[in-house]
Amino acid sequence: MALSRIATAVGGLLLSKGGRRFAGRHAGKLALATLAFELWQQHKGRTAPVTGGQSQAQGPGPQGRPRPESRTRWSGRRT
Repeated sequence: MALSRIATAVGGLLLSKGGRRFAGRHAGKLALATLAFELWQQHKGRTAPVTGGQSQAQGPGPQGRPRPESRTRWSGRRT
């Protein structure tokens, strides 16, 4: 399995004293960032490209149900 770009960058950090200090202080954040990046890549690779000139919002959902209309987000202001 090939190493991800983040793992390569973290490995480069470990070569210098300052990089080791940085990696030690931010180890949890680096681990979460690596995990999030890998999950994002898996999610991006799983989605199929839309073909036939039809968007995904018009077609049925994964279980054959139509997709619900998107709601407008509440801004927090009262009218």
